[in-house]
Amino acid sequence: MNNKRKHHSRIRLIIQACFAALSNGYIKGFANGKIFDGSSKFVCVPGMNCYSCPGALCACPIGSLQATLNAREYRISMYIVGLLVVFGTLLGRFVCGFLCPFGLVQDLLFKIPFVKKIRRLPGEKLLRWLRFVFLGVFVIILPMFVIDITGLGEPWFCKWICPVGTLEGGIPLVLLNNAMRGAAGFIFRWKLAILIITLISSIVIYRPFCRYVCPLGAIYGIFNKISFYRFKIDGEKCTKCGACQKICKLDIPIYEKPNSMDCIRCGDCKAGCPHGAICVGFTEKKALDMKDTIRI
Repeated sequence: MNNKRKHHSRIRLIIQACFAALSNGYIKGFANGKIFDGSSKFVCVPGMNCYSCPGALCACPIGSLQATLNAREYRISMYIVGLLVVFGTLLGRFVCGFLCPFGLVQDLLFKIPFVKKIRRLPGEKLLRWLRFVFLGVFVIILPMFVIDITGLGEPWFCKWICPVGTLEGGIPLVLLNNAMRGAAGFIFRWKLAILIITLISSIVIYRPFCRYVCPLGAIYGIFNKISFYRFKIDGEKCTKCGACQKICKLDIPIYEKPNSMDCIRCGDCKAGCPHGAICVGFTEKKALDMKDTIRI
């Protein structure tokens, strides 16, 4: 890894760590094993960060969206959708690359040496669409239409799948709170198994949760092509050498798809491009498209 890439990785790691610490800065919660319930909990952070984490100062947008989709008499669900649109329109999946605490966990695990890292699984293209299935079925459809006798739905993704909630909320609460420890049953063991699989696979595969499962990444990925924060290929400098794809841990051909839905905007490709052909920033889409047209 060249010095430029090392410097970029270091800066990115610092930003990720600072945002994770800021999002979970309620130290007292870890001390007494209780969830923070202050007024800031009505605000959603951009990335996946469990509401039930003892240190969480804000809410997770996916958990909040599920909890309010069935409550049609309230407007808070539109507030959450509005936040997602704002975050997505401004940043796209830059949130995934820099502002998601669980993304940081996966990044650190992938740094652990292993005999052979896997760049892509068989059926990779189809597998990457699974996150849209989780978004549509477990985050939207089931909470809206599968309701109990009180007329309320469940946060299906949070309850049955999300490893973020298990790591940040479930495990700390079970360890620190006697009442929660006694209440832990099948669902906790099931989600603990999912977490273990996710963490182990993160050593071998770069960000498996982000690639195949994360519904929030699916939402932000839709905005990648239209967000203000964009990647651009300078046609005069790019030789299509493929160095950016080799550097990309998600195996994306950046020179062909600089704003792919799969790209988490980590910036490794820009830092490692030997020709300096990748530009990143808040750029006017129309102007970029015009230059690309001229190049073609």
